[in-house]
Amino acid sequence: MKMHLDKIASCTINAKLAREVEISDDVRAELGGVLVVRALREKTVYDKVELVTGRMAKISKGDVIAGVLGRRRALRGFVGEIPDSLRVGDRIHILNIGGVLGVVVSGNLDLGSPLLCEVVGAAMQDGQPASIARDVPPIPDTLPDVPLILVEGTCMNAGKTRAAATLIQQLTQRGYRLNAAKLTGVACLRDLLNMEDHGARRTRSFLDMGMPSTVGVPDVAGVARAMLADLASDEPDAIVVELGDGIIGHYGCNTVLHDAEILARTKAHVMCANDLVAAWGAAELMKSWGIDIDVMAGPATDNEVGEAYCARELRVPAANARTNAHKLTDIVEGLVW
Repeated sequence: MKMHLDKIASCTINAKLAREVEISDDVRAELGGVLVVRALREKTVYDKVELVTGRMAKISKGDVIAGVLGRRRALRGFVGEIPDSLRVGDRIHILNIGGVLGVVVSGNLDLGSPLLCEVVGAAMQDGQPASIARDVPPIPDTLPDVPLILVEGTCMNAGKTRAAATLIQQLTQRGYRLNAAKLTGVACLRDLLNMEDHGARRTRSFLDMGMPSTVGVPDVAGVARAMLADLASDEPDAIVVELGDGIIGHYGCNTVLHDAEILARTKAHVMCANDLVAAWGAAELMKSWGIDIDVMAGPATDNEVGEAYCARELRVPAANARTNAHKLTDIVEGLVW
């Protein structure tokens, strides 16, 4: 049976779905599988899905949506898992704006109840269940000698993407050729599109590797090396790298920060912190891992109070991406080149 899709979520982009899609009632609860679901309600908050075009669209009751089975474990979002089994008519939730699907096991009061959907069927392509999964390219033992600028954070919504985009914009305006990556998190296109809008020549994320999120990925650092090797292949002056979520969490940021090859190529560590306690904790934790933070950014540096604390107590320079972009860029430029 063929069905018209009202909305094709961005997390399905690898599957390259047509608007009219063949569906099957043979639904498999498999990571990366593309499902067709019907929205059973509308919401007033967290009520949109990002389409494969990058545009945000409001979800209306009755919408037929294509999404991807995956996991999410967000401190300030939903915690969702792939159920053990699925069949037509089962209930499932939209876990994030990118359209990742799963069953919510823990919510967030700020977001209200997760958007509930009904499983319509599995999307089919060439007679097989559609999936975004793909073979990861060979994982290199060593990385090309291209400088990395790592933008890390203490939590989601700590200003990482703002800092990364600001650095890309400012450095591009100074004549540098930059590529960019988001190595960890849950799938959507928004952050990569933001980096491209600010001057990144090429971008990659774990979604390009066929992963709806990096939760439960056994070798996040290896996948990261494969992405970085690809982005280094056209010899940019540097690669700006965002680590989604926080350095403590379920998305594998810590494994990336323990990878000797990635650390050897990293010339600047930009830490985004929500407040001064987070800034202090990040500095102490990174120090225990043998890593020095080169500059502090994020909400903890929104005014002179935070900047002074970081400089005086943590011995780390601070520069806010929103209010002092030139200072942030000057610090990073001096470290990399």
